[in-house]
Amino acid sequence: MADDDIGLYPAGSFRPATGETAGGGVPREAQWYFARETILVPKAPATASFAPGQSTFDDLRQWSAARGEDAPADAPPLVWIGSTHTLRGASMSEDGRQLRDGGAPMPVRTVAKIPLNRSYYDASSVAFLALRPLSVRGEVEDGAFVMRTVWPEDFRFGPGPPSSRDLPAASTPALALRALMREAPRGGAQSAYAAWTLWRRDVPERSFGGRPVLAFMVNGAQGDDDEAHAGHFALVTGRVRADGSIGDWLVDNFYSLDIESEKGILAAPVPLDNYLGDLNSGQSWYRPSYVLVLVLRDARAPSLVQSAINRVYRQFYRHQLPYYHPDVNCTSISIDTLRTLGWPVRARGASASVLAWLAFPFMALRARSIAKAKVSFDYLMADQTRLLPAAALEEVFTSVLALARGDAEAGALARMVAEDLEAIAFLRVPQFPSSRAFGDAPAVSTAEYRSRVPKDPAQVQIVPVPPRPLPAALRDPDVTPPPRHPSDDAALSWGAIAVVGVALLARRLMRRR
Repeated sequence: MADDDIGLYPAGSFRPATGETAGGGVPREAQWYFARETILVPKAPATASFAPGQSTFDDLRQWSAARGEDAPADAPPLVWIGSTHTLRGASMSEDGRQLRDGGAPMPVRTVAKIPLNRSYYDASSVAFLALRPLSVRGEVEDGAFVMRTVWPEDFRFGPGPPSSRDLPAASTPALALRALMREAPRGGAQSAYAAWTLWRRDVPERSFGGRPVLAFMVNGAQGDDDEAHAGHFALVTGRVRADGSIGDWLVDNFYSLDIESEKGILAAPVPLDNYLGDLNSGQSWYRPSYVLVLVLRDARAPSLVQSAINRVYRQFYRHQLPYYHPDVNCTSISIDTLRTLGWPVRARGASASVLAWLAFPFMALRARSIAKAKVSFDYLMADQTRLLPAAALEEVFTSVLALARGDAEAGALARMVAEDLEAIAFLRVPQFPSSRAFGDAPAVSTAEYRSRVPKDPAQVQIVPVPPRPLPAALRDPDVTPPPRHPSDDAALSWGAIAVVGVALLARRLMRRR
């Protein structure tokens, strides 16, 4: 890996380790989560930090205000690499039993399927992968390569600029992007990989090789999980390699730490080929994906974003920022970071705030649980651009076009993007064939989400997963209590109404007697 990059960082600036062997440079909470996972640890001690005793985004706001625009990217606390060996330009035999990377063929096996994972790599996967050059990560055991991650190298961004295309006709940029994501059947899950340039500054034609990128990835709806119709959101940073490969871009993935994912997903910065191609946790084994790529002439904007996200990870691992699906999730953490850094992505507001308040007692009675009613309330109250990945991507795209045309009010980060933007591109990554059902484009509203869930509760597909609480001994004493959720006020208000109502009813009954 010495010649690789890891996002904006040279691979040589990291050393391989596991959580158990990482040493004091890695947060102790992360050492526990990644105890037996292969990670990359920065060699230099100057990794991203945080201010104790402050909320995550107050800390981020103060830090960004004092940071110089041209400061290099702070190192992440770790990079989840998963494997110690990498093969580039490899080919797979038609039966899937051998790999060749220029030398003698090597026997290949796949890493074991996680028991909770309901589908896996199969003969259709082999048929798909044997047709193309591959990047493969894994381990060498008893003369065989144990494959953990596989990535098609023909899924690239160059070497020349992607072909230009016009956006679908629509009344707004958001609707045009939505049409682009949905123009192929099932959101492109079974279509060819595609890369297009949607906008380019009027500069001499040149390759994008070596240019820094700031990208936004949305993974689509899964075909066999009714909790995953909205998809997933992640920020991406890196550089365009001379050959156009993108597998070493760094994807910032946030996922609940307090459960054991059925796919083995852990929240961490992770190379794009791992994020999409890991045989258990890779998103491309579950659904199509879409990447909005900003090609920039300077690395200051992606360096700022990556440094900020690295700081957020420090707070995330220690639970200063606890994951909560309605409003502290993969989308909200990413969008809140952009807004804090000075990119005012437009909010769409709550899905149904009035309905949420009126329906709260009925939701509690139907679910026979105040806690479940509170979660449902918070979903309806959440700003859609902090809840729904597709809605967030549409608003980011709208904002980017406005910045490109010079007609948008900009904070610090948005101003950097506006000044440095050279091109806007779009990538559509299909789902890899396996035993899993094919997915679709992500739902863009809570109403669309509900329309995809079976009406019969017995037909709803959900994968139960065990909890994974952080040990009390690893909790820092300065962690501040989490902020109140809107549902706390709803529960108190309706509780007070119920108490007063019961008292009035009792008084009336007593008078009648």
